[in-house]
Amino acid sequence: MGSPGAAAPTPFAIEHDGLRIAGLDWGGDGEPLLLLHPNGFCAGLFDPVARRLAAGGGFRPVGVDLRGHGASGKPPPPEPYRYDLMAADVVAVLDHLRLDAVLAAGGSLGGGVAIQLDRLQPGRVRRMMLCEAIARPLAEIPTGTENPLVAVARRRRVIWPSRAEIEASYGSRPPLDALAPEALSAYLDCGTVARADGGVELACPPQVEAAIFGGVPSLRGVAEAWDHLAHLTAEAVVLAGRHSALPLAWIEAQAERAGAPFVAVDGGHFFLHEDTDRGVALIREHLGRG
Repeated sequence: MGSPGAAAPTPFAIEHDGLRIAGLDWGGDGEPLLLLHPNGFCAGLFDPVARRLAAGGGFRPVGVDLRGHGASGKPPPPEPYRYDLMAADVVAVLDHLRLDAVLAAGGSLGGGVAIQLDRLQPGRVRRMMLCEAIARPLAEIPTGTENPLVAVARRRRVIWPSRAEIEASYGSRPPLDALAPEALSAYLDCGTVARADGGVELACPPQVEAAIFGGVPSLRGVAEAWDHLAHLTAEAVVLAGRHSALPLAWIEAQAERAGAPFVAVDGGHFFLHEDTDRGVALIREHLGRG
């Protein structure tokens, strides 16, 4: 995981709400930077970007495996996968690490959780960078079988002969073929679990991923995140990929509701991880001042 010469992150874990909540701390002497990943991924996805930021100064990146992901606990869906519960886990991590004020960058689900974090603890996040955050008005949210991502998640293959086979498969077809090779590799380092039979399996169960995409408790959080955009205490910037499957207008509406700058990036939904140089530059530009 990561690049030669860069410091490896320190794994950590706490107990909160009856669950193990895990994460990675890349160290550094700069301002704490909270990194929150998309649905189905884990904190390790940020490793290439986080190592560069920690080594370059100005940031101390910390990533959290949201419940159901990575090395964190995986309670049965759907009720435990509310956005506010995931945000409360993040609060517990920040308390454990004694990080009173942070910057935050959240992608997709992670962006929605970052908004909920501001709702739970106004002022805890000083500035946030929302990268196609999942926050929409209740009336616009597809539910159940209306959301094609639910079906995709449920069909996802869980057990593989080797990590190399997952990497070859994911790296050859959308949407993960758009990830920088080092980001895909870093995700799989932390997002897969070795099996006794020599194979590997995904750390995020498909039923958890599906519940976050389409379960009522999670969708309630999507609407709550949208509502809270108008009341953010953090200074925010809202970013979208020009080639994302999500309509640009959805993300522009988030920026308008939050009274925040809108930035279109020449990438897809995972633009922060498609080009490590670009991901580092975006975080430095939008979170590195003042």
